[in-house]
Amino acid sequence: MSVSVIARRLTAAAAVATAAVGALALPAAASGQHSARPHGDVVISSVQYDSPGRDDNSNRSLNKEYVDITNTTRRSVNLDHWTLTGRDGHRYTFRHFRLEGRATVRVHTGVGRDNAKDVYQDRRHEAWDNFADTATLRNDRNRVVDQVTWGRHRGGRH
Repeated sequence: MSVSVIARRLTAAAAVATAAVGALALPAAASGQHSARPHGDVVISSVQYDSPGRDDNSNRSLNKEYVDITNTTRRSVNLDHWTLTGRDGHRYTFRHFRLEGRATVRVHTGVGRDNAKDVYQDRRHEAWDNFADTATLRNDRNRVVDQVTWGRHRGGRH
């Protein structure tokens, strides 16, 4: 076999392998998770947008709906005036909150008493759409730090 035939076969095999990897990667991106993943120190590490069990707008149900925000560095980060928003415009603003290094804070939807690991939006209704929504974390300069999208968005509606 000539060198050019071998080279063409290797190129074709590489193209098929690349296409297969791309096809496998597509469902993960389409299913949700991070739609924009800036390389930041603070990330949205988890979203529980559909409260387990019955969605009855009780405080217990609302507090099972949450967003986890993680500081991936060793140093603490001041989250004062950072915001967490959804597509419908609801907004939670961190007030006087410092996230320690390698720590996670859980932002619950319902009413509760804030501490170092849990903060509460004090809402009486669900914050996140169960079918399609986007959680956006912005810093005190209104710059997107991280964003997670789930479901399908059509025409700007859920």
